[in-house]
Amino acid sequence: MEAQTLLALPVVLALEPVAGETSTRLTLSRDEAAELAELIATDLHALVPQVAAARLALAGALFDQVELLRPGFPAWVTLDELARRVPRGQLDNVVAFGSHDGHMPAQPLEPSPVFADGPMRLLPLSLLAPLELAEALSEQLEIQLVGRGEAGVRTADWLMRTLGIRLEHVRYLSRNDLLALTCVQYEHVNLASLWTLLEAALLTPYRAESTLSARGLALHYADGIVEAQSPSQWLAAQGGDIAQRAHALAGIVFELRQYAALLDAHQLPLRLQATAGQATENAAGHLLETLAAVEPGYDPPTLFAHEAPGLGVVAVSVAQRGAAGAARVLAHAYPLHPQALGPLLASLAERYHTAADLHALGRIVLDEHGRLGAPSIALH
Repeated sequence: MEAQTLLALPVVLALEPVAGETSTRLTLSRDEAAELAELIATDLHALVPQVAAARLALAGALFDQVELLRPGFPAWVTLDELARRVPRGQLDNVVAFGSHDGHMPAQPLEPSPVFADGPMRLLPLSLLAPLELAEALSEQLEIQLVGRGEAGVRTADWLMRTLGIRLEHVRYLSRNDLLALTCVQYEHVNLASLWTLLEAALLTPYRAESTLSARGLALHYADGIVEAQSPSQWLAAQGGDIAQRAHALAGIVFELRQYAALLDAHQLPLRLQATAGQATENAAGHLLETLAAVEPGYDPPTLFAHEAPGLGVVAVSVAQRGAAGAARVLAHAYPLHPQALGPLLASLAERYHTAADLHALGRIVLDEHGRLGAPSIALH
């Protein structure tokens, strides 16, 4: 069998703990993973007898779906590579990888504690099948798992005893099932546009994709990167009075932060779209658009904080005050989470050779044209 070309069919064992219960375990030991793999092999054989002709591989690690659904599917790719290295005949064609001295055999199989409190924990599986069997086996997995994929009683009991939690459901899903489930979840919380981009990055990474967020922010995927329209550019195309426009901008930044957090979890980079006459830069935790260079005839640059209730600092504007107090905006930066504000201010202060003092405005300040701006009077 090792001389044959084997096609990897990705599967997952999904664990749904009883509400309020969380396991402290992120990985299984080597012996535990091997024991679980034998139970899983029995379950899958009962559901789809053709699996007997394939090699079953298990990673004894508990992931959140954002960790498994990343471009290139690194967890499954790593599992497949490790499984192919093990000679046939060991463990009756069932191979499992667990932790040793607190570490999994490869970094992509290390779950992050950041996502450990999610409502569903997932153990990646793979079936390595000969080409002549792979298509039929894949079809059967898609049919049988979605309808009859509940794990056996022995498997569920073993997991509850080993992890020390009660489980509401334990079931097998194909990776396609997991993709469909995640799509529904994102659509349910009004993030269908995010899924459009993520699906492109996962399944057709060579193809560009454009969409609009629920609030109308333009988003574009290409070459492994998501680009978002600048909130200030979006604002320039909006109508309404000043108060309405300021409220709308706060909503757009809130939405952008949601997208940024989830794209980061899925390890898909987020950038600002560059526009004519403007430059954009991207750093950990914030997005920056540069509008103009420092003008020597104006006062030194000052940092202003646009604020909104419940969101804190929505944007930081860098501006100079000129004759008669007129403000000249040099840049807008958007912190994507609270911890990013300190490093952002330090970066702006260094870039513009000014103090890192942030002048809180207590609101979002727009200019006479309804665009994101800065105060026209001196601050004391």
